[in-house]
Amino acid sequence: MHNLPNFVHLHFDKSADELGDIEKRVLAKAHERKIISTDINAAIKAESSTGQRLADGIARVGGSWGFIVAFLLFLVFWCLINTILLTTRAFDPYPFIFLNLVLSMLAAIQAPIIMMSQNRQAERDRFEAAKDYEVNLKAELEVLSLHQKIDMQVLTELATLREEFAVLRRHMEASAGSVSKN
Repeated sequence: MHNLPNFVHLHFDKSADELGDIEKRVLAKAHERKIISTDINAAIKAESSTGQRLADGIARVGGSWGFIVAFLLFLVFWCLINTILLTTRAFDPYPFIFLNLVLSMLAAIQAPIIMMSQNRQAERDRFEAAKDYEVNLKAELEVLSLHQKIDMQVLTELATLREEFAVLRRHMEASAGSVSKN
């Protein structure tokens, strides 16, 4: 890391103090030739609480076709039992007031849980975007480094060719001088 200020100046044309935390972290990884971990699932899972994981599970189940079909079957069963089969002794006769209460309570509980899960998904998206930025920045730094290495190699080869050309010209001039003397 002793050469990091030169690395920063070479790639960003500004001092290390002017860089943000993400840029500094990416530069350090690039300078050390280490990869940037992109295992988002493990990072999110490590930071999530039991309640957050439970909210994600409820949102996953509550937002599935399986839940919708099962709940639709439950509603049809409830309506059939209370209108046709139990016409004389229905425990929740038509307009199904108790069913409305159950549905309202379910919606009142399920809605905030789904909102919590959506908020976590938004956090996850922001985290993923930040990781993508880091990976893209590191890739750009690697491309810049490769360009610099290629440029240096080309300059070295040009200097070698100039020297060889100068030696060849001197030999040709010496040969031409010796031929003209004869």
